[in-house]
Amino acid sequence: MVTLRSTPYLLLPTETGNRYLPLVGSNCWTVGRGDDNNFVLSDRWISRNHAMLQCTETGDFYLIDLGSRNGSFVNGRRVSIPVTLRNGDQLMFGQTELEFHSPSDTRTRDYSQPASSETLTSTLHVRRLMSVMVVDIRDFTVLTRQLDEKILSAVIGTWFRQSGNIIRKSGSWVDKYIGDAVMAIWFHGHKGVSKDEAINVLQAVSDLHRMTASLSSQYPLPFPLRIGTGVNTGYAMVGNTGSGDRPDYTAIGDTVNAAFRLESATKQIGLDIALGEDTYSYLEQLGYNNLGFKQHIVSLKGYEKPTTTYAGTYADLNKFLATRCSENLT
Repeated sequence: MVTLRSTPYLLLPTETGNRYLPLVGSNCWTVGRGDDNNFVLSDRWISRNHAMLQCTETGDFYLIDLGSRNGSFVNGRRVSIPVTLRNGDQLMFGQTELEFHSPSDTRTRDYSQPASSETLTSTLHVRRLMSVMVVDIRDFTVLTRQLDEKILSAVIGTWFRQSGNIIRKSGSWVDKYIGDAVMAIWFHGHKGVSKDEAINVLQAVSDLHRMTASLSSQYPLPFPLRIGTGVNTGYAMVGNTGSGDRPDYTAIGDTVNAAFRLESATKQIGLDIALGEDTYSYLEQLGYNNLGFKQHIVSLKGYEKPTTTYAGTYADLNKFLATRCSENLT
């Protein structure tokens, strides 16, 4: 039995009364006219697969338009990139209006502003070794100026949806959507990074690149869609902001911040992927010395001293993964 007082849900007003659509049993729900959706809405202005709601491990809810013909709107504003939902937001798909409700305080609070120092102490209490990946769409602002709004919505909606699928397949999850970027985290054991964990991260980066490149052939874009990637490995504080049998994790610290800066550094050095020094060190310890990445010294925003990174192209990464695959077969 679902208790709506504590469970996030969508409220759909109808002629016969309010209909409650609980957001439970998954971390992803689709909305559309087709029978294959979690929530089927019989509105001819709604696309067969119209939009998706996703709950991240931090408990944040995002609305992602899936390239619908007539658009998705939050509080009257059309959605083109994932939008964070807040308790009481008004959603519109086609001519159907719904309300988003998230009664739990932990799902509506601004996580950068804890309610008190006691809350911060009680929720952020575990130091874990992790790899943080940040992937950003290049020249997104230029794209928004040159691309029709409907095509833009279709491209970006598809990119975010497929990115989430790739990241989940690799054993991680989308921890945050930040404008035109996603952040994912892989936890490691106390012994360090295992071979499988390292390959999962690298394979996810490769798959994201291939998926992004494929979108350029599916849509009439003014220029090929490209991404930049930053990966950093280290310790960070991990908080459990959930309750019951579903923990909601979030991470903070220099390891996370540096991953974002490393992604930005790829533009400085004109390459696709930038690995943190510790990330590369773990790969070397695992015997992955043939990655083909070169050492670079970069200036990261907010860091006083120059930072060492190992950077390369997606072609370098794909060559390494192909070589490793052939070695395993023999």
